[in-house]
Amino acid sequence: MAAPLVAAAMLSLASVPASAGAVRDVQTEALSNRLFPLLGALGQDTSAMAALMARPEVAAMLRARQERREACAADLGCLAQAMIWTPAESAALSGAAVKPANLGSADDGTTAQAAREIAGVNAIVRTFGLGQVPAYPQIDGAGTIDPQEARARLQAAAWLAQTPRASSVQALDPSIEFALALLDGSDRTDAIGFEPLLGGLNAPAMKRAKSLDWKRYRYSAMIVTGVGPEVDDMAVSPFGKYHLRLAASRFAAGDVPFIIVTGGRAHPRATRFVEAEQMRKALIERYGVPAEAIVIEPYARHTTTNLRNATRLLMAMGAPLDKDTVIVCNPGQSASIESPAFVQRNLAELGYQPGQVGRRVSPTELEFRPSPQSARIDPRDPLDP
Repeated sequence: MAAPLVAAAMLSLASVPASAGAVRDVQTEALSNRLFPLLGALGQDTSAMAALMARPEVAAMLRARQERREACAADLGCLAQAMIWTPAESAALSGAAVKPANLGSADDGTTAQAAREIAGVNAIVRTFGLGQVPAYPQIDGAGTIDPQEARARLQAAAWLAQTPRASSVQALDPSIEFALALLDGSDRTDAIGFEPLLGGLNAPAMKRAKSLDWKRYRYSAMIVTGVGPEVDDMAVSPFGKYHLRLAASRFAAGDVPFIIVTGGRAHPRATRFVEAEQMRKALIERYGVPAEAIVIEPYARHTTTNLRNATRLLMAMGAPLDKDTVIVCNPGQSASIESPAFVQRNLAELGYQPGQVGRRVSPTELEFRPSPQSARIDPRDPLDP
């Protein structure tokens, strides 16, 4: 019976053109929309992309970039370097960029958002394509891999950058697709692991937030920062377990409606555990905290983005931003967050302050007033945009 079925299948395949054109890749599309919302939306607005490419200064710049890539021939290292956007090229594209019809406004404008996304492309190519040491080498980048594997990832990214994908911006420039393929080839698609973020594990808390009387509570939320393990196959670090005990005790006081647990898949590098997910599980199973009182923020990889991403969730929940939150963590991390050095770290890593650190409540508790600037999308850290 198998032979006729195989024959029928082959006949069916024979009717398909050798190249059916651009196909939809839902994973790459989701990653593109998450990391590069403006560029991703541009790929879905062909008239806006055509208008951008028709600008003389943009057309000349794109032509020069193409010639630079073509000059590399089969040299993959040269090709990866040619994908990098120079400051002048970035300025030419971002200065001419228009907001696609299907994209909301960036809080600081289309030009600034486009420049950040191009910087994100450069960060991915340098880290995952050229092997540049990232700012946090213990958790970022591809790590130490065999040269043959590194070449295979570059070659696959080069091929994928030229293989049509529906709703992409390949017609504009292949570097965006090249960067996305480098992340995919390194199995680092962390940034879309929990989408839609307001559903799934967060659905019970989001439903409760819609009818919550925020005035009943002293704080809009408790933010429990991440402190990931450095041991393989460890779900929650020893410090993380301390954070959980602190959080459960603080929640029992009754003046906080939600616990936001924040931490991604960061420590150790490429761990299979997502810290926020594991903290939620422990709060429910060990301490009896109800699921509708817990919000996970599963993407942050640093203390700066713990606070930024927690603020984004508060905005999505409809929490009043003129109300303080309380940060709960170990005394050392708490002191670090309170320090002037943390202010400078925010400026260096985010370009702004995700909020204002306020009064110290205890050695393990700090008040924190969130800032709406945290809504800004910044893909310079490709795993925690």
